[in-house]
Amino acid sequence: MPEEALIVVDMQRDFMPGGALPVPEGDKIIPKVNEYIRKFKEKRALIVATRDWHPENHVSFKEQGGPWPKHCVQGTEGAEFVVELPEDAVIISKATEPDKEAYSGFEGTNLAEILREKGVKRVYVCGVATEYCVKATALDAVKHGFEVYLLSDAVKGINPKDEKKALEELEKAGVKIL
Repeated sequence: MPEEALIVVDMQRDFMPGGALPVPEGDKIIPKVNEYIRKFKEKRALIVATRDWHPENHVSFKEQGGPWPKHCVQGTEGAEFVVELPEDAVIISKATEPDKEAYSGFEGTNLAEILREKGVKRVYVCGVATEYCVKATALDAVKHGFEVYLLSDAVKGINPKDEKKALEELEKAGVKIL
């Protein structure tokens, strides 16, 4: 049983440059994330990929009074992954209900149960955006009792100042920054 899991957060087309809600230079971490996926696969660790999987009328969209442009709509090109996930990767879809926002891969999903069932004790987190979904997922992993590591060379934030604050908050919560 794998004691470790790699959680790849929201590495989707809409969050890359040219997408609907781009993380500046988000594409620059794709090779690093792919390298971690390969390494963790070799170690027989569990690979988890979270994704925004919004319905057309999601509460977070500007058209619905939310803060964001329409992005990662279920079944669209923008919601597709941009990294090389193995066939046995666990896909966690979040923010799937029209009236519920979810930044964390644990929010409204069965991720904690899946990790526990598989015997996972340590999780390694990478992806986008550092100060939003990466931070929320890592903090929730801590709350669920996992040992949490952030792969700092495989995350990208939107705003350097907010990203720095997020990293400080994560460290305070017990996340180890690698």
